[in-house]
Amino acid sequence: MSSAEKIVVVGQGYVGLPIAMRAVEVGFDVVGLDVDHTKVDRLRSGRSHVEDVGSDTLAQALASGRYHPTSTYDDAAGFDFAIITVPTPLRDTLPDLSFIEESAAALAPHVTSGCVVVLESTTYPGTTEQLLVPILERGSGLQTGDDFHVGYSPERIDPGNATHGFVNTPKVASGVTEKCRKQVVGLYERLVDDVVVVSTPKEAELTKLLENTFRHVNIALVNELAMFARDLGIDVWEAIDAASTKPFGFMKFTPGPGVGGHCLPVDPSYLSWQVRRSLGYSFRFVELANDVNEHMPDYVVQRVMEGLNARSLPLRGSTVLLVGMSYKKNTGDDRESPALRVADLLVARGCLVQAADPYIERLRSEGVEQVELDAAVVEAADAVVILTDHDDFDYDLVAAAPGYVLDTRHRLGGARETL
Repeated sequence: MSSAEKIVVVGQGYVGLPIAMRAVEVGFDVVGLDVDHTKVDRLRSGRSHVEDVGSDTLAQALASGRYHPTSTYDDAAGFDFAIITVPTPLRDTLPDLSFIEESAAALAPHVTSGCVVVLESTTYPGTTEQLLVPILERGSGLQTGDDFHVGYSPERIDPGNATHGFVNTPKVASGVTEKCRKQVVGLYERLVDDVVVVSTPKEAELTKLLENTFRHVNIALVNELAMFARDLGIDVWEAIDAASTKPFGFMKFTPGPGVGGHCLPVDPSYLSWQVRRSLGYSFRFVELANDVNEHMPDYVVQRVMEGLNARSLPLRGSTVLLVGMSYKKNTGDDRESPALRVADLLVARGCLVQAADPYIERLRSEGVEQVELDAAVVEAADAVVILTDHDDFDYDLVAAAPGYVLDTRHRLGGARETL
């Protein structure tokens, strides 16, 4: 490597890879560390698995000689900065911080005087100071604040967003001590356009949970409203569009088949778990939102069954074509996608399930046939369900389907049934 400052980005997924590319761009020597050997091999060969990072960008980073994808923590030796962007999933409804623990333990022997370690993974308030810091101190023999610096900065990556990316989205930053905070803020001032400074990691950790709990609760509101409005014979989509013309006091959220991704199904539950564990209270808004959003796939299946019954067809044995399987349009990110749950429910009820999604190389749902969206599969389907409205689908083809069509995203403008 060159004499440039060295930064290690742990995790080379939807969050870590864009950070790594930006760090190369501004002149860092970058170690892109990921324990997934297949992912690392792909990156080394110049193949990006993240839509927000084009192959040209990756090729330029590799050609610079300042981007080094690797699966071994030995390559982290001598780092000046480290950013941890590992997953924090739920396991049996409980937070799983094992990836943070493992990455911190592996980084700790390489912590040296003056270096900076920042956690970006979503987690509950207190994780940085109560979990990350002790692991780093034990493994390094050094003291946070005196010898090295630790902070928290919540990730704000929105896959597929062509307007707001890593660089132009304001970055919240914090530090365990005032000196730590200055070091962390100084790092992000080199990477992004605008840094928002908060006093401690706890406020920064809560910021992330607040942002996504806000979205989660409001999505649950419109999802439940959509179900009631249908029963009342009201067009909820028209009402939402009308409400959106108000220039103050309203923010538009739309119904759908559920919530997915690395944030909405997970982050509010972290906050609810922390409130219950620390205070003994129920976070009722979160628990209600979880109940509504988690059961939207069941509601979708119920609507498919009703639509088929109206055509004198049983659910079992019918061919159901699912259009879009990722959790978010124009991406291949299927983490916690409600479409996967819809597919599993339909398979369990004996349907012949097909799925079309050009962004996903291989579906993770068993018993589902992956197909291309063309006239033959549309005409052969007893029911077609739009679950993720990628822009490059042929929606005229779907709207003309001879079978039952359920448009959970209102992409057909009300031409067929919607939620």
